[in-house]
Amino acid sequence: MDFLDPLLLARWQFGLTTLYHFIFVPLTLGMSLFIAIFQTVWYRTGEVKWLHLTRFFGKIFLINFAMGIVTGIVQEFQFGMNWSSYSRFVGDVFGAPLAFEGLMAFFFEATFIGLWIFGWNKLPRGIHLATIWITVAGTWLSAYFILAANAFMQNPKGYQMSTEGHRAEMADFWQVLTNPVALTQLPHTLSSAIMFAAGVMIAASAWHLARRQNVEMMRSSLRFGLWAMIAGFVAVFLSGDQLGLVMVQTQPMKMAAAEAMFNSACGADASFSLFSIGTPDGTGEVWSLRVPYVLAFLSTHDFNGCVEGINDLNLHYATELFPQFADRLDGNFAPILWVTYWSFRWMMGFGLLATAIAVVGLWVTRKGAKRPVAGWMWKIAIWQAPLALFGILVGWIFTEMGRQPWIVFGLMLTEDGVSPNVPGWTVLVSLVAFTLIYAILAVVEFGLIFKTVREGPQALPGPDDPDPSDLPVDQTPSTVY
Repeated sequence: MDFLDPLLLARWQFGLTTLYHFIFVPLTLGMSLFIAIFQTVWYRTGEVKWLHLTRFFGKIFLINFAMGIVTGIVQEFQFGMNWSSYSRFVGDVFGAPLAFEGLMAFFFEATFIGLWIFGWNKLPRGIHLATIWITVAGTWLSAYFILAANAFMQNPKGYQMSTEGHRAEMADFWQVLTNPVALTQLPHTLSSAIMFAAGVMIAASAWHLARRQNVEMMRSSLRFGLWAMIAGFVAVFLSGDQLGLVMVQTQPMKMAAAEAMFNSACGADASFSLFSIGTPDGTGEVWSLRVPYVLAFLSTHDFNGCVEGINDLNLHYATELFPQFADRLDGNFAPILWVTYWSFRWMMGFGLLATAIAVVGLWVTRKGAKRPVAGWMWKIAIWQAPLALFGILVGWIFTEMGRQPWIVFGLMLTEDGVSPNVPGWTVLVSLVAFTLIYAILAVVEFGLIFKTVREGPQALPGPDDPDPSDLPVDQTPSTVY
């Protein structure tokens, strides 16, 4: 292996920076919704605890949002630094949704986040509440434009090849925006973001409850987070089912690789392995705990449906769809199987575990529970946040690695997208630099969040203190910001 191979280093760099950036994206998407709900409850009921919870989790949201901006900018720089051939090939198409995200959605959300931050005590409560809901809409719209750009890599739509055949050109922007992959990725991404944000809320609440601090407020946020985790998982399951159907239609090789299934099968033979021991690459002995019919149903919504295997797909790709790439790939169009196989299962496993903990948490914290929550249970609850995050990260690894060896499915191999005149040592230097900088930023980011969690929300007013919800808007306490 050549450790100064520009392609290898560029892939590592983009993968590491993408995963790091993606820590902040789902928390922004989910937490913005939660604080909008909390502020709405305060606006409608006047209960002070919801005001304090809005501001408490709002601080976590703002810290995370700022870090997401910094890391997201680096992502786009890499298209010109390390992937210039890719940028030249699809820039006319890929750049359009990115431009909409940057020039419309981002400035849209940034403007209303500013109004929300500085509008306390200055804007009427109803208008101030509207700013956070518009922020939620802006963050979700921003996510959709990014997903639309990514969907073009998974399932190219809305393009035509240039006259000389060297690059893809925009033909139908509406087709790019309504790519079925993007339409199914959005609810899956948002629901997984809700799970992660719920995990952070559960962890922060459990930390205080374990120390008997801010009990009334933290119990409310804990119960909200537990219910949100379960609702998020249900939405993840349903949206993932639809995304799987689209994946089979657009990238059947990815589904075959997710099961490491070499031979096509139908009905009971199209089974799903819950767990395997061995090497799922056709060269080693594999023992699997399998459930018949499940893969057939996941792929076709028919228990007797048929699923194409890797061998048949390789033959089909090499002889009919993509013969021009067959020799370069030695006839093998499959991604790295152990990555796709295990990331598909870890994605589901982490989500299931986080949801199971949430179900137990609802039971042990219910009204009328005869036993207090044990200390070890609070410690488990604190680990809700990383569980959901790990599920999201390995799910993204599956999405991107399952597309390989393509950088744009059917149009461009990943090895053809790298910058041709960038030597490996320069990529290595930037990789090391980004890794060190991101490590420092991680310490700062998580340090600020941990400090915010430890400080907790403002205490509820005592019996002799005025109720903040009864004060005029220009006298409402706003010491959090």
